[in-house]
Amino acid sequence: MQPRFPYAKLSPGAYQAMFAFEKYLGQCGLEEGLLHLIKLRVSQINGCAYCLDMHWKDLRALGENEQRLYSLDAWRECPYYTDRERAALAWAEALTLITQGHASDAVYEEARASFTEKELSDLTFAITTINAWNRLAISGRSTPGTYQPAKIHTATV
Repeated sequence: MQPRFPYAKLSPGAYQAMFAFEKYLGQCGLEEGLLHLIKLRVSQINGCAYCLDMHWKDLRALGENEQRLYSLDAWRECPYYTDRERAALAWAEALTLITQGHASDAVYEEARASFTEKELSDLTFAITTINAWNRLAISGRSTPGTYQPAKIHTATV
């Protein structure tokens, strides 16, 4: 597929505003691995090839193991995720699939039990931001495979 339009060049102010969200999220206090995990899961749901490539590589660079990555779309059936991660993933799915339940009270209470109010607010911004990035990458047909993570760590398998 050929890219459609370079939204970063055509709308640089909006693009920089999106990066301001990312900058905030990078220093908000939520674990970097958790943020990338929910970004990867949301990108799976949305079918965003560019973001799947990006967040898979970012998680591997952070040392995430292959088993957890391969099983992410079946996280409910796997023992590899913490309760906090499960709550974040459930909240991410509820917000991404908002028309299928409007972020139920049950999912909210599960997230609230694992996160402070500020953390839950930041998590919600992270989920909202990756949904926006997915829509930008899909509509602009960003080319997957070109992204390289900034940090490289020794990966554990």
